[in-house]
Amino acid sequence: MQTESHHGRKVLSTASLVWAMFLCACAPSVSSESTSPNDSDEKIKATQRLPESMSGEAFLDKNKTLPGVITTNSGLQYKVLVQGRGTRPGPRDTVSTHYVGTLIDGTVFDSSRARQSPAQFRVDGVIRGWTEALQLMPVGSKWMLYVPPNLAYGSQRIEPHIGPDETLVFEVELLDIVRR
Repeated sequence: MQTESHHGRKVLSTASLVWAMFLCACAPSVSSESTSPNDSDEKIKATQRLPESMSGEAFLDKNKTLPGVITTNSGLQYKVLVQGRGTRPGPRDTVSTHYVGTLIDGTVFDSSRARQSPAQFRVDGVIRGWTEALQLMPVGSKWMLYVPPNLAYGSQRIEPHIGPDETLVFEVELLDIVRR
């Protein structure tokens, strides 16, 4: 007869094994539920640890085969976490968003959630990957964006974290269209 303590360790061990297998699969995924502003940052970082040698191109090649990931004609990849029911913004609209930006290894380089303040900007005033994605997103949506370098900062280095030709990952929640 198993003791409750032994059973608990067995469940924990099984859960740890499943979690390790998940991380090894390099499946970028984030729960859409968050209990604190920093929760989302930590979930993204924990679920996106990759081998140091994996390039952005290799990451995107693997990522596009994962369930729910959609690739646009431009090469932008996204995964719908929460499908909103609101209006889609146009290129000249100003929107309010919460976001967490990471490198493919999970390093967080920017987060409106950590600042506990949504960001507002014109749709056509951000990187091309965001401009494209935002126009596809209804208000109320939360998506993961996987942005190749040509739709992000290209060969520019953005200090201190973003190197040249860097593939970027964002969790973006479109809160509202502030101005049309």
